[in-house]
Parts: sequence; structure tokens; C-alpha cells
Amino acid sequence: MEAACLAPAPHHSRPWRFVVVDTDDAKGALAQGMGVRWRRDLLTDGVAAERVDELVDASYQKLVRAPAFVVGCLTWNGLDRYPDERRQRAEWGMALLSLGAAVENLMLTATDRGLASCWVAAPIFCPEEARDALSLPVEWLPHALVLVGLPDPAYVGRTRPPVPLDEIRRFAG
Repeated sequence: MEAACLAPAPHHSRPWRFVVVDTDDAKGALAQGMGVRWRRDLLTDGVAAERVDELVDASYQKLVRAPAFVVGCLTWNGLDRYPDERRQRAEWGMALLSLGAAVENLMLTATDRGLASCWVAAPIFCPEEARDALSLPVEWLPHALVLVGLPDPAYVGRTRPPVPLDEIRRFAG
């Protein structure tokens, strides 16, 4: 958590809060709460009910079987307020970018300490459901979830393709 809190943030604030979820009841509540929303979204998208069941169940199992996870939430704490939507959206965007940096710090520190981690983006699609499932304060909106545990010695990471720098980088001037 301390490493996460060293991340850059707008106005030297800390617009994030972190929730450690390590009990079966809390893991199940979060998995169930997010699953209800995801199920509704998938069915609205026209995904076959059988496939929806498979996807939601796989997600549920991943969460309840994890030893623990950390939920990264955003708040308006320390952020500026503006009368117009454009600047409010930009302020929230800065906070979201900052949460990403905090999550990366958390994951890098976990790795340095011999732990494995996996970032799950699900809460960004259902922040209210995730918040309510964990009985968090109304101003805490979950946007990131990091599974944390001991590494699986049999795990072999996928080979990543080379980074096409010429396609994604440009020098100005």
C-alpha cells in the first residue's frame, strides 16, 4: 500500500483508496455483485445465455479462489471541482491515470516481495455494484482489482510480441 501511495497524483493529492479483500464472504460478495451487472450487460449485448453463464461463472471462480485481492477505488478527495463538465471530466481522468500508476507500483512491489499479481479491470465497468457489494462509503468508486498471492511454480507466462516502436512512437520537432 505504501508503494501505491507514492504514485504521482493530481495536485499532490491521494484520490484513491484501497480495500484488501481476503475473506471468503467478501470475495464472494464482490464476485456476485459484479457478476450480476456483467450478466445483464452481456445479455443486453446479445450474448447467448449459455455463454454468459460460462463467462460469469469463470470470473466468479477466479475471484473466490484468489488468496486475496486489493480493490483500488477513486474518490474526489484532493481533486479540484469545476463548474463545467469538460474540466470535471479531465480532473477525474487525471485521478484515473494516477490510480493506474498506484496499481502498477503495488504490483511491482508485490513482485519484488515474491508475490504474484494480476490486474482485473472488471470494477471499472460496474463501480457502484462493486462498492455496494463491499459496503464501502458512497464516495469510494472501485475501478481496479489486483489479485495477489504466491506464484504458481508451474505457470509459464505467454510470449509477448516485440514492441513495434516505429508504429507507436513519433518524435516531434
